[in-house]
Amino acid sequence: MDNQYKKLVEQQARLKQKIEREDFKLRQSKYYESRQERKARSRRLIQKGALLEKYFQANNLSVEQTEELLKTFADYVNAHKPDKLKNDQPNN
Repeated sequence: MDNQYKKLVEQQARLKQKIEREDFKLRQSKYYESRQERKARSRRLIQKGALLEKYFQANNLSVEQTEELLKTFADYVNAHKPDKLKNDQPNN
């Protein structure tokens, strides 16, 4: 009986280690995915910012001035945006 108890304890310990490894892999995978999403978003924001500076010649404007410029034209641009560029859900 003592030997059987030891086997059960060892089996339980192995199962616990396996669960911990799987949990770690899952957390690592989620971290990797969220990191990739953040990197993609950062890249997209940088590209859009570069286009804003290029087409609005806004490289000398502060963040506040750039926002003011965009607010000035936002209603007009959104009202006259071609259908192919309209999207109900904004991109992050």
